This record gives sequence, C-alpha cells and structure tokens, in this order.
Amino acid sequence: MRIDKYLWSTRYFKTRTIATNACKKGHVKINDQTVKPSREVFPMDKILVRKNQVDYQMTVLDIPPNRVGAKLVDIYRKDTTPKEAFEHKELLQYSKDYYRKKGMGRPTKKDRREIDDYLDSPSDSEELE
Repeated sequence: MRIDKYLWSTRYFKTRTIATNACKKGHVKINDQTVKPSREVFPMDKILVRKNQVDYQMTVLDIPPNRVGAKLVDIYRKDTTPKEAFEHKELLQYSKDYYRKKGMGRPTKKDRREIDDYLDSPSDSEELE
C-alpha cells in the first residue's frame, strides 16, 4: 500500500490529498528516509510523521484493506510517539499565549471583553447607595 493511502486509512490525515502533500513537503519518513507519496509500506516499517509541530512515530503492524474506524486503528499500527513530543507541543501553546506583551498594540477580543466586563461591573460607591 502507498504511504499516503496508509496514513489516510489509519486516520493520521483527514484526506488523501493532505497526506500526499505532507509526503511531498518532506514531513513523512520511513526508516529515517524522506519518502514520496507513492512509496510502498510494509509491515515492521518505522514511520515518522510531522504534524502540528509534533513528531508522531509508529510501527506498521499490518496493511488495512481500506480506511478503518478509529477503534480499529491499533490493529494496523503501534504508536511509539514519546511523551516528550506532546509536552513540547504544550509548551509551544503556552509560549503562544504569552507572546503578545500586555499594553502593546490593539487589544485582542479577549482583552476587550475583560475591559468591558470591568467597566460594566458596579463600582463600590454605587453599591453603597
């Protein structure tokens, strides 16, 4: 089976076109070699897929006949992605949250809502009356 079809059938990508483009861009490696979308996949191949800034690693156990349900994916591959890869993604998410310095530039939608909530809340002098 072709690598792009395998990644689509084991639900790593939503469509075959996206899987093909990932292969063309060099985000997919088999046994540490960058591959084209037409490369054949065999059992016991080690696949590395870079998706959403995470390096997913898997071992091919068997070739599915066609696209399989999410519950059956583990029959055809063994996920060997280390936990550090997901922790790295979490750290990247935190860094994106704090990238914009407070008080610099135009407020974001969240900032504007917080300002509106603050201004609309009753002040202490109004509560005493």
